[in-house]
Amino acid sequence: MKATVQCSYLAAALLGVLITTQVQSQTNDADLAQQLTNPVADLITVPVQMNFDYDIGPFEDGSKIQTNVQPVIPFKLGPDWNLISRTIAPIIYQDEIAPGSGSQFGLGDINVSLFFSPTKANESGIIWGVGPVFVLPTATDRLLGADKWAAGPAGLVLTIRGPWTLGMLANHVWSFAGDSDRDDISNTFLQPFAAYTTPDAWTFSLQAESNYNWKMERWSVPINFAASKLVMFGKLPVSLQAGVGYWVDSPRSGADGIRYRLQASVVLPK
Repeated sequence: MKATVQCSYLAAALLGVLITTQVQSQTNDADLAQQLTNPVADLITVPVQMNFDYDIGPFEDGSKIQTNVQPVIPFKLGPDWNLISRTIAPIIYQDEIAPGSGSQFGLGDINVSLFFSPTKANESGIIWGVGPVFVLPTATDRLLGADKWAAGPAGLVLTIRGPWTLGMLANHVWSFAGDSDRDDISNTFLQPFAAYTTPDAWTFSLQAESNYNWKMERWSVPINFAASKLVMFGKLPVSLQAGVGYWVDSPRSGADGIRYRLQASVVLPK
């Protein structure tokens, strides 16, 4: 009888440990999933993002698939500050974006942002970062880039309230060197975003990626909605995302209508 009672206590204890471990694991996954909504989180990540756009060009018969490799690397600057490096290296395939242009495939212009950010939120729960942004003329084809060196200021501000992350990322770049036969650059980028993370590590996000070209005096504004889930590949956390968007405004020769997005964000150990 005693043995039976002891076995019952042991089974109950083991069940309690398993439930506690599972709850703690889900909590840790949800915390990490929410950290991934913070562009200046103290995490080494490598997001790979594919965007599918259509109806490009004056006759709306062009298309583009752009794969952005976007490593994010934080550097400690003492106990109170981080330097966050965010790079976007676009690999582009496009077809008939202009009449008779045919198709192109290769590397586009690389964008590098550096954010100096406090390691902790302020008393109001605000997280922020400021620094420079650079555009490098790395395109392997004339139709894949601007052939200009450009730079300017970048900044972001966000707050995390329970499961919500709300914020804004912005930058402006001016060209200062490059091919004199190509148009100069003066572009403002604004990215307001909102994300909600569930206890089981699902994240639902809504954002705009607005770009204003001051030379053309035209907006490009896609609104994107996405759902992502944090999963484990062995001990490696990976956030898998699928999304859909809509171009609410674009230049006459720009993309139009619905767009699609797929993304995988790998979290690397420090």
